Amino acid sequence: MAEKQTDFTVGSIPRHLIIFSWPMFLGNLLQTMYNTVDSIWVGRFLGPNALGAVSVGFPIIFALVSLIMGISMATTVMVAQYFGAKEEDMVQKTIQNSLVLLVAGGILVSIIGVVFHRQLLELINTPQELLADASSYLVIFLSGLLFMFLYNVLGAILRGLGDSKTPLIYLAYATVINIILDPILIFGLGPIPRMGVAGAALATVISQAISAWLGMKYLHEKGLTGNWQGFRPDWGIIGKTFKIGLPAGIQQSVVSMGQLVVNSLINSFGTVVVAAFAVGTRLEGFAFMPIMSLSLATSAVAGQNMGAGKMKRAQKTLYWSVLLVVAIAASVGLLLFVAPNLWLSVFTKDKAVMAVGREFLRILAFSYIPFGIMFVINGLLRGAGDTIATMITSIISLWFIRVPLAYYLANTVGLGSRGVWISMAIGPIFGLTLSYLYYRTGRWRRSVVTGKMNLEEA
Repeated sequence: MAEKQTDFTVGSIPRHLIIFSWPMFLGNLLQTMYNTVDSIWVGRFLGPNALGAVSVGFPIIFALVSLIMGISMATTVMVAQYFGAKEEDMVQKTIQNSLVLLVAGGILVSIIGVVFHRQLLELINTPQELLADASSYLVIFLSGLLFMFLYNVLGAILRGLGDSKTPLIYLAYATVINIILDPILIFGLGPIPRMGVAGAALATVISQAISAWLGMKYLHEKGLTGNWQGFRPDWGIIGKTFKIGLPAGIQQSVVSMGQLVVNSLINSFGTVVVAAFAVGTRLEGFAFMPIMSLSLATSAVAGQNMGAGKMKRAQKTLYWSVLLVVAIAASVGLLLFVAPNLWLSVFTKDKAVMAVGREFLRILAFSYIPFGIMFVINGLLRGAGDTIATMITSIISLWFIRVPLAYYLANTVGLGSRGVWISMAIGPIFGLTLSYLYYRTGRWRRSVVTGKMNLEEA
C-alpha cells in the first residue's frame, strides 16, 4: 500500500474532512480550469458564438461518460470499505478489476460518441451557427475520453485509501500544460496552424493524456495494482462494482439527459442566452467545487468507518459535513449575488450576455445551500454503497420537478430563460427533502459490502 494512505476510523472527524477535501477542492479547481481556460480564450478572443460552441457539447459529454463513471464511484466505495476492514487483498482485486472495466468502457464510449456526435448535437437543438465549431470541438474531445477515465479511476482508488493529494499533483502538471497549449493551438504559432475551438479541445486531450500516464505510472510503482501475471476477472467483485456503480451511473445519466432537455430549451432562446448560460454554469462549477469535494470526502470517511463497523462515527461524519457545507454554500452564494458582474467579466465583455448571466447568478445564488446538504447526505449513502436511493431521488427531483417546471415557467407562463433559472433553483429543495427522508429510514445501512456493520455501534 502507498505511504500516503489515511485511516479515517480514528482521529478527529472534522479534521479528516477538511484535510482530505482540501486537495480535492484544489483538484476540482484545476480540472475545471481545463475547460474554463478554453472558455476564457475562446469567449474573450473568438466571440460569443465560439464560446457557445465550446460549451454546448458538455451535456453530451456528460451523458456519454456518466454511466461508466459510476464504476469509478463504486471503486472509491469498495476500496474505502475494504481498506477500513483491513482486507488488503480485496483492495488490490478491486483496483485491478476496476481498471479493466474502465479501460474497456472508455474505448467503447469514445467510439460511440465520435460516430454519433453530429446527431446528438442536432438532437439538443444546437443553433445552426454553432454547429460546425461545436462538432469539431466535440469529436476531438471525445476521442480522448480514455485518458479522462484513467485519471478519474486513479482519483477514485486513492480517495478510497485516504489519499487526496497525489491526484492533485498530476492534475497540476496537466493544467499547466493545458494553459500553455491553449493559445498555441487556438491561434497558431510558427508551423502550428490556427485551429480555433478545435485547438482548445486538442490542448485538453493532450493534458489529460499526460495526467493519466503519470497517474497509472504512480499506481504501478507503488504496487497498488498488484501482480497482473495470471490475472483473471473476479466476477464477485465485478458484480459488487456493478451493483454499486450501475445505479450511480444511471443517476448521472438521468441527470445528464435532464440537462440535455433543459439545454435544448435554453438553445431555443438564441445565442445570447446560450452564451450566458455557458458563462453562468462555468461560475456555478466553481461554486459547486467545495460542495462536491465535501461530498466525496463524506463518502470516503464514512465508507472507511462503515467498513470497520463504526456506524455512529459514520453518522457523525454527516453531521460535520452538513455544518461545513452550509457555511461554504452560503458564503459562495453571497459572493455571486452581490458582485455578479465581477465574475461574469472574466469570461465575456458582451453586455447582452452579461445581463442574462447576472439574472442567472442572482436567482441561483442561494440554491447552493439545499444543494450542498443534499450532496453530503448522498455522499454518506454512497459511502455505504447505497446508490439506488440516490438514483431514485435524482430521477424524481429532476424529471418530475425541475424539467416540467422549466418548460411550464418558460413557455406556458411566458418567463422565457428566467423560468428555467427559477426551476433550477427550486429543484434542489425537493432533492434535499427526499434524500433526508430516506436517510432517516436507516435502510442504507444494509448496503455495506464488508459485513461488519453490526460489530460496533459506539
